[in-house]
Amino acid sequence: MKRPLQLLTVAAATTTLLALGASGASAHVSVDPDTTTAGSYALLTFGVPHGCGESATTKVSVQIPEPITSVTPTVNPGWDVEKVMVTLATPIDDGHGGQLTERVGEIVYTARSPLPDGYRDALVLSTKLPDTVGETLVFPTVQTCQEGESAWVQVAAEGEDPHDLDLPAPVLTVTAAEDGAAHGETETVSDESATVEAAAAPAEPSSTPLVLSWVAVVLGAAGLALGGAAFVRGRRSQG
Repeated sequence: MKRPLQLLTVAAATTTLLALGASGASAHVSVDPDTTTAGSYALLTFGVPHGCGESATTKVSVQIPEPITSVTPTVNPGWDVEKVMVTLATPIDDGHGGQLTERVGEIVYTARSPLPDGYRDALVLSTKLPDTVGETLVFPTVQTCQEGESAWVQVAAEGEDPHDLDLPAPVLTVTAAEDGAAHGETETVSDESATVEAAAAPAEPSSTPLVLSWVAVVLGAAGLALGGAAFVRGRRSQG
């Protein structure tokens, strides 16, 4: 009896530690991208897991790092959203033959009704990630509450564990495309000769007709055997 009790105690302790670890990992405002591929369009989900202490959240302000110029915030029914634009010191090419003189410097979500502590919400931004693989993007975020605020703006120094920070800023790192596919697009063949060769290539024979032929032969033989047996029985009864 003692051994099973010890096992139960260890299991319970392990479960508790895992739960604490999971709650600790989600205890701060964080960013969860659906992709980190360089040059791709990404949805960045900012999780707001709790208030400031026990105070309800009234506003969340996300600062946009300089490498990002354009952001489209997702409308959330419980929040009013605003883009805060900043003037660029030097205009940059917009990729469409024009120039950008300003960029989105901050996205501000204001709660229509305060988000109580102990309740979670998610705020989603759409943006194009930079083309530089390995670039780290920091999104300093200030969470304002009915009483006080939490400034999630700390960035780990070199060699420092981000988990040791009290108020870490949401961070993501741009990564290379997998398997040579860029920008989340499916690779297509545009070479005309390859297309012609593929069209001219004979289709591989299917084994399905052959299988069906053998099935027909077997069924036919079975039918003949049954018919022969019936004929013999009939002759015997007549005799």
